[in-house]
Amino acid sequence: MNTKPIADSELMLNDDGSIFHLHLLPGEIAENIILVGDQDRVDVVAKNFDTVEVTKHNREFRTITGTKNGKRISVVSTGIGTDNIDIVLTELDALVNVDFTTRLVKPQHTTLNIVRIGTCGSLQPDIPSGTPVLTAIAGGLDGLLNFYADRDRVCDLELEAKFQQTMQRNPKLAVPYFVPSSPELVKKLSKYRAGITLSAPGFYGPQGREVRLEITNKDINSKLEAFEYKGMKINNYEMESSAINGLGQLLGHNTVTVCLVIVNRRCHVFAPNYRSAMPDLVSDIVNILTQ
Repeated sequence: MNTKPIADSELMLNDDGSIFHLHLLPGEIAENIILVGDQDRVDVVAKNFDTVEVTKHNREFRTITGTKNGKRISVVSTGIGTDNIDIVLTELDALVNVDFTTRLVKPQHTTLNIVRIGTCGSLQPDIPSGTPVLTAIAGGLDGLLNFYADRDRVCDLELEAKFQQTMQRNPKLAVPYFVPSSPELVKKLSKYRAGITLSAPGFYGPQGREVRLEITNKDINSKLEAFEYKGMKINNYEMESSAINGLGQLLGHNTVTVCLVIVNRRCHVFAPNYRSAMPDLVSDIVNILTQ
């Protein structure tokens, strides 16, 4: 544990004492947190709260904290990508585990329960649009976790090695990492179909899409469809869960992702009306998290 005060340049605070990007003060975040990418989805989640006590908004980061079933709960929008998750996870952790007055790490650790609710593309032909999928293991194609010491402690190195060998990835790409979700949260959400989720560092080329630019590996998605590890398939693509699991586990938090499939990449089917299915999924997860 860091025993020295954290410098102003490393943990930046605003004039009101709030943390730099999220604009939240200590105490304004609950221990049960739902992450969403879309700012507008914050209201979809918060509609399920019984009370609201905090509403904050800065850039793409919007937060509402309230209660449900007598338990405090927060919803935070992250925007798109693992780079934003680097900001959100670090600042959420600091809000509960760093004393902003002394700038010292608190001696007693607070564990957050963090559930991402998002959308994704299915990589399996038998997972149609409208299906919620649970991330049992999140794989990062972005390389974010490789910037942090001790990343091997939370990674499934056997899976990482098999993926590298099987996929024969371009050596110019970032080394992928695979981090299991928290068993407690996976168990709570076990009603949903579980598998491996891949977080890509982009929406188009990194997920095998070609619009006007060609990609280097044209059969990437067929290879991903066929990949299997200990009976698990790669179910879906999205852009955040790997960093949530990786940073969350390193920081000592419980993390998991549930995504609604809005496009099947193998069958080439897009469901533009997916938003009508999201409120029911959100309501279900909010109730499970606050039971």
